[in-house]
Amino acid sequence: NPGYPHQEVILAAVKNGADKVEVTINGIGERAGNAALEEVVMAMKTRQDVFNATTNINTREIMNTSRLVSSFMGLDVQVNKAITGDNAFAHSSGIHQDGLLKSRDAYEIVHPEDVGLDDMELVLTARSGRHAVKNALSKLGFKDFAEEEFEQIFAAFLQLADSKKE
Repeated sequence: NPGYPHQEVILAAVKNGADKVEVTINGIGERAGNAALEEVVMAMKTRQDVFNATTNINTREIMNTSRLVSSFMGLDVQVNKAITGDNAFAHSSGIHQDGLLKSRDAYEIVHPEDVGLDDMELVLTARSGRHAVKNALSKLGFKDFAEEEFEQIFAAFLQLADSKKE
């Protein structure tokens, strides 16, 4: 049915006992009705209790495989593509960043490490809040700030962020 995303149809089939499905990497073959491998496999892994099915796919190789196919085909993956797009694990909204830092599982059901990435990316913009900026500074080794000192740093950050996109 053209009204349904291919992944939903494939996952419904798996849930109802299908033991073989056709999938694609980076959309190669998608016109033939194939679903995105990364979305099907990660849905099955994340909700194994629902689908009652497993694969032998090493999910930590999904990003490497996608990048390899992209390189061979000369076709970039859309930045907003689920799981393999550059923005799939990049977060720029201040409230969203704060939530991720407080409770990652509430915002990220699939972890970047599960598909072969090092970690999520917090993109610092003028919308980033104090928590994200403190986290970024901490990763650089700057951890012990007096509150007044941090507020000066944060104000300078906002001024710089207003003049640049990221």
